[in-house]
Amino acid sequence: MKTTYGGVDPLDRNRFPIDPWRLVERFPKTSDLGTTETLFAVGNGYLGMRSNPPEGREAHTHGTYVNGFHETWPIHHAEQAYGFATTGQTIVNVPDSKVMKLYVDDEPLLLAIDDLEEYERSLDFREGVLRRDVIWRTPAGKRVRVQTSRMVSFTQRHLAVFTINVTMLDGDAPVVISSQILNRQDGFDEYNSPGEAMGEGFDPRRTMTFTDRVLDPQGHWNSERRMILGYRCASSGMTLAVGADHAIFTDNDYETLIDTQPDLGKKVFRIDAKQGKPIFITKAVAYHTSRGVAVRELFDRVRRTLDRVRQDGVQHYHEEQARWLAEYWDRCDVEIEGHGDIQQAVRWNLFQLAQATARTDQLGVPAKGVTGAGYEGHYFWDSEVYIVPFLAYTSPVTARNVLRFRVNLLEAARERARVLAQKGALFPWRTINGEEASAYYAAGTAQYHIDADVAFAVAKYVDATGDEPFLARDGVEILVETARLWADLGFWHVNGREKFNIHGVTGPDEYTTVVNNNLFTNVMARFNLERAASVVRGFAESDPETYARLRSRLHLEEGEVEEWERCAAGMAIPFDTELGIHPQDEHFLEREMWDLENTPPENFPLLLHYHPLVIYRFQVLKQADVVLALFLQGDRFTAEEKLANFEYYDPITTGDSSLSAVVQSIIAAEVGHKQAALKYFREGLYVDLADLHGNTRDGIHIASAGGVWNALVDGFAGMRDFGGRLTFDPRLPDSWPQLRFRLTVRGTHLRVTVQQESITFEVLDGPERELEVRGTPHVARPGEPLVVPLDGQGPRLTYGLSQRRPPELRRGLGTVPDISGLGLSSVPGVQED
Repeated sequence: MKTTYGGVDPLDRNRFPIDPWRLVERFPKTSDLGTTETLFAVGNGYLGMRSNPPEGREAHTHGTYVNGFHETWPIHHAEQAYGFATTGQTIVNVPDSKVMKLYVDDEPLLLAIDDLEEYERSLDFREGVLRRDVIWRTPAGKRVRVQTSRMVSFTQRHLAVFTINVTMLDGDAPVVISSQILNRQDGFDEYNSPGEAMGEGFDPRRTMTFTDRVLDPQGHWNSERRMILGYRCASSGMTLAVGADHAIFTDNDYETLIDTQPDLGKKVFRIDAKQGKPIFITKAVAYHTSRGVAVRELFDRVRRTLDRVRQDGVQHYHEEQARWLAEYWDRCDVEIEGHGDIQQAVRWNLFQLAQATARTDQLGVPAKGVTGAGYEGHYFWDSEVYIVPFLAYTSPVTARNVLRFRVNLLEAARERARVLAQKGALFPWRTINGEEASAYYAAGTAQYHIDADVAFAVAKYVDATGDEPFLARDGVEILVETARLWADLGFWHVNGREKFNIHGVTGPDEYTTVVNNNLFTNVMARFNLERAASVVRGFAESDPETYARLRSRLHLEEGEVEEWERCAAGMAIPFDTELGIHPQDEHFLEREMWDLENTPPENFPLLLHYHPLVIYRFQVLKQADVVLALFLQGDRFTAEEKLANFEYYDPITTGDSSLSAVVQSIIAAEVGHKQAALKYFREGLYVDLADLHGNTRDGIHIASAGGVWNALVDGFAGMRDFGGRLTFDPRLPDSWPQLRFRLTVRGTHLRVTVQQESITFEVLDGPERELEVRGTPHVARPGEPLVVPLDGQGPRLTYGLSQRRPPELRRGLGTVPDISGLGLSSVPGVQED
């Protein structure tokens, strides 16, 4: 069975056939090079490589990225003010080691123009290997089979492995393979203006470019089989070394040449190729980086990495990769019965999460992972809200590593708070090195909610894993310092009753900025304050020694905990009694409605076509701000409030943010809008695979990939975990016979199977686990599958649109820009359940 959108499959299945464990391309195209370079990219969270052809030509962006390796530059504001961000940070496009040029009879292989009898490119989710298999008919009429592979290792953080296998099928010919490490000198994408180079318009979400050289050569060296190049970033001072080893296996006669220059390392194989005698070459590459270690030391690290590959052999690392992924899928796989296209897309998204996080090793998760330079390689709040929950319930060790990144930035966050005249710590809105890099404070620095998002991630991780040592040593510091920020930022006001207000902030919705009492911010700040208070009180009561260290280390004063509790209890939570909804902020409902239905489709996303001040005057959302609060703090809203809020905000949400659809799907499922839930899920699922936002060329929307897991587990399976209380309320789509996934909860490895009439829990490893299904407590025990019948679809809210809403909003769920031109039906006109 195939899922379609208005009768149209989101992917061209002649080109991209359905395969449950691979993304496959049957023929190449030049019109979407940037998109497919992203979709077939390989990485491990530290090192990422776009799917450029080995021949080193015909690329949209020759991209190789190292997480956290960046250049800095001064931010020049047209009008300067105290506290504005001063230092920009941009990820560097490091030297390209993917190049393995092929010549037969001195003719180069060029995919765009050559005669290809067969072609297949595939990204295997079980092996973590990108492969390409081509039969090329040369201008002289000779047929040549060319098979290549590319792997970035999940087990060896600094290692990438390439192979090329060339066989003359018809006749003999001289064959040359030129394997290179090439520094394209500017350190960034080779086009000077990303949008203009491809005939595209201005897009502030894309990476800036530099006119000056970024990577300064610091040395080069070669032996008979190895070459190494070294560099230093001109401004940030970060250092890098990259080296490659080669081996050739063939019965043909051959000779080799090797040479290095400041920006080029080249190993050339000249082969007298005979028909039917394969030429197999392996290339092992190592990248090592540092914030300032001398390049000569990085040369030694590169040598040690490559020495191990020389000793163990390339196949050893391929086998390690397959074993790592087998364990990953055992923890993380989600199976959807009867829908091969959805299954393929789900696994592709989950594989992207592995590629973005596996070896972050206390680095953050960039918004694009390591697949592209979009958003300049910055870390945002996305990873804490959309990625850490996935990791906490599937890969706890990785989740802890990601949180350690924020721990390491805590001192910089304290300094940022001081600059903004606040107590505690304020994490930067966007950053690489810990400094705020957002030059537009209204939609950047003003998003103070990032503090609560980080605190939420800490709490979610501890609730899911029970990792008390992490909480006692690191997590509590984050909770305390962020709670201090909220207590200092807000103020008390008496108007009928005493309320704690937070003014001058921006919520997740960047189409409404610098407002008073943003609902999302206040609800999350309340949680932050409450959790900090309860954790500190818990240590005081149960672990006096830890409590004493905490008071000494953080200079915790008498009365601080009581103050946090008072602030939380008095938090201003906007609510409109007439509409029965929570206004997004104190004055949100006073604004004019944006006429989305009559906005030309080509004017989306709005931020690319309207001045910010135009957008700020209207009720129109880039992101489902209040709806996200309904999900993350769902135990603080009634079922009726969730329904009313969803129905009010859904029609005025543009979908311009890639983070919206997955959250809208979760809440749509919870309040009973089943068709809308499935439609939004599909939009989130295909954000990148179908290039729904038109910018997949800049890298994967990795937080949306995390949201896909949330939409499946929290949306359709109805899982919630508030304070360690694990509950389920399934909302399976009618067309899905079965949904199955794995969870790891406080050491218990569970397999959960949701069917239309039951939900089954199997303890695969670990102790028994208490849980609830639709309010009824159960215990899942090892060796005893727990089958819980579902009484029909369980309790449901009314499905109709709330009559409390203004008439102009009663027009059906999900009004967003027309996306029919992208191969999908437009969202307006979703039928009510």
